[in-house]
Amino acid sequence: MTQVAYQINNRRNKDVLHHDEYWDLTTADQKLALYDLHRYGYRLLFVRHMLKGPVAVICQQDDIAAIYADGEVDLRPKITLRESH
Repeated sequence: MTQVAYQINNRRNKDVLHHDEYWDLTTADQKLALYDLHRYGYRLLFVRHMLKGPVAVICQQDDIAAIYADGEVDLRPKITLRESH
């Protein structure tokens, strides 16, 4: 692994947050939506900060969904996940 790739990999590993930290980044509306979806097996993967507010990315097995800051759920978001190493 080159030095640059090693530094990027180390930075990515440091940026990984614990589930509770992601939960704390969600809005009240997102928490309510996720609470409702949790009974169907959805779980919180991570939260991304966008211009319109945080987007909570959730999954159920291989299905990815997004919950926007206002609590709107998108079961078919245009999200591509990169593989973690």
